[in-house]
Amino acid sequence: MKQYIVDAFTKHVFSGNPAAICILDHELSDDLMQKMAIENNLSETAFALLQGEDYQLRWFTPGGEIDLCGHATLASAYVILHFLDPERTEVRFHTKSGVLTVKQEGELFAMDLPSFPMHPIEVTDQIVQAIGICPQAAYLGEDMVCVLKDEAEVRRVIPDLDVIRQLDGTTFNVTARGDQYDCVTRSFAPKCGVAEDPVCGRAHCHVIPYWADQLQKKELKAYQASARGGELYCRQEGERTILRGHAVLYAEADIHLEDQ
Repeated sequence: MKQYIVDAFTKHVFSGNPAAICILDHELSDDLMQKMAIENNLSETAFALLQGEDYQLRWFTPGGEIDLCGHATLASAYVILHFLDPERTEVRFHTKSGVLTVKQEGELFAMDLPSFPMHPIEVTDQIVQAIGICPQAAYLGEDMVCVLKDEAEVRRVIPDLDVIRQLDGTTFNVTARGDQYDCVTRSFAPKCGVAEDPVCGRAHCHVIPYWADQLQKKELKAYQASARGGELYCRQEGERTILRGHAVLYAEADIHLEDQ
């Protein structure tokens, strides 16, 4: 089995978010895919299986399968459109979040993803304890989002992962207006076995609808302020969030599973 490791939302290796992309010629068991994700020990391992002209796509973190992953979708499209079928400029993925389309636009890959609706929630003592800062507001969708005063606060957060595990939402995100970007965000996912996600696409399916409304603009440039960092070029279109980013190949390998 062929596996690629791709850094997504960046032009340079050792930045952005690395994802392992496994190209399947037949279905694997959930247990085996989970073991492979644990073995890779990246925030996501994606499994792509050709079905007609489209692909089935599933994402596994070290802590379990998830229903949406942006950076591994971008990385999967990069692999397919660069190495498997370079004549194509678009690929459709059948996923647990519906059909996701990724188009190549020059050097960028544009993903059409669902927006996650959020509702405001009380800023509790537990939320403050989780990040050591009192947010200006807190929201809950599939994930939790806390809005901080400025970019400096986002960068200053030292998360208490044990507390975050007790809070609602799959991941926990902090966001603020950026100094050079429309917004900056950090994402923590201890429930998935990931302390801090280097660049989180699903987080931006929460924060981009929020900032598009706050800033009254549809086109936004976003930055994930993790140690690796990553840029996202975003557009809000009603119930859909378009995330565009670069990708770069780090490694390719052959996976041997003869004894499985």
